[in-house]
Amino acid sequence: MKLFTQHPASVGESYGEHFGVATRFGLRMIGGGLAALVHGVLPFAFQTTGSRTIAALHAEMVAKRADTAQVNTVEFVI
Repeated sequence: MKLFTQHPASVGESYGEHFGVATRFGLRMIGGGLAALVHGVLPFAFQTTGSRTIAALHAEMVAKRADTAQVNTVEFVI
């Protein structure tokens, strides 16, 4: 049971909460990744979707940790 609860507890979440957050993050990463793949083929489409997705997820993680020193570390555009 410890394998399922140790990490979620280390970030202040229950197993169920962590499952929801991780699933939502994963789906958003898939969406951003798919947009970046389409952008590779059609450069006029989804010009900032990949980088906006990365920046939003990073900001959300940093805010959760209250680690504002890392907020501006995503400095590239896909």
